[in-house]
Amino acid sequence: MDDTRLQRIRDFIQPLRVTPGSDIVLGRDFDPADTGTFFTEEDSKGLLDQGVELLDHYQSRLAAQDDYGVLVVLQALDAGGKDSTIRHVMSGVNPQGVVVHGFRAPSADELDHDYLWRYAQKLPARGQIAIFNRSHYEEVVVVRVHPEILERQKLPAYARDEGVWERRYRQINDWERFLVENGFPVVKLFLNLSKEEQRRRFLRRIDYPKKNWKFNANDVKERAHWDEYQQAFSEMLTATSTEHAPWYVIPADHKWFMRVAVAAVLVNTMDKIDPQYPTVSEEALQALATSKTALEAEAPEGAPTDPIAAELAAAGTKE
Repeated sequence: MDDTRLQRIRDFIQPLRVTPGSDIVLGRDFDPADTGTFFTEEDSKGLLDQGVELLDHYQSRLAAQDDYGVLVVLQALDAGGKDSTIRHVMSGVNPQGVVVHGFRAPSADELDHDYLWRYAQKLPARGQIAIFNRSHYEEVVVVRVHPEILERQKLPAYARDEGVWERRYRQINDWERFLVENGFPVVKLFLNLSKEEQRRRFLRRIDYPKKNWKFNANDVKERAHWDEYQQAFSEMLTATSTEHAPWYVIPADHKWFMRVAVAAVLVNTMDKIDPQYPTVSEEALQALATSKTALEAEAPEGAPTDPIAAELAAAGTKE
């Protein structure tokens, strides 16, 4: 990507990045309705399509190089837009190269292991992008808001004392550093939704019959814990935005802006990796030339010996 275009992307996402070591208060530091330098959806028209196209380009190279895997962590409150973000931003990427994992309440088998075990089972392979729709951060957010969940995790007494959250922050940071240092960059996106916009989205799910299936009455009950969630997310962002795996707080009240911002963060990450197609050896090039000669010799009478070369020449490009 040209330097000017890349610099615009980096300037765009910089205000969304949680500076490692900073003390974050969501309501003070990030506006869920922010749209950056855009004022309307029309202002951003075309940018998402460009982002999707670039992600497809980078993902193809990522798969071919087979050195890196990318973990994308999506966290948000209910109705924050995680599903639609995945659907729109990853719409042009080869589905063979992307896998999405959602995490529900842990099973009995999962409870018989440490709290990170089930997430480790779903990490990306090299050449792959894995998206966690909710993630290991549930263990320091939902579990913190509902401490009764901690009691079901079969922890010895010393592992669930008053220092449990600080230990989990440290353990998560160490785990993510391990992943990054072994070729698995971690992209962490918090979709920041306002309480009023969440209310509107819940009502939309109720009032539109075709959206009824998306509504869960328990989601409304969770709104009673809004302030507790805001506090838990603020402390999570403060404690776990690191140089090796920083958080990005994405304003989520306007879905069109949220999708453009998420695409920009992912494109920036992929550009930093800068995956390349493998270099073909001289021996392999000779084999290609031999095969090309054999295929050209099979051309039917009157047909071009190599119609693909003709197409490329007409387009003035090289694939």
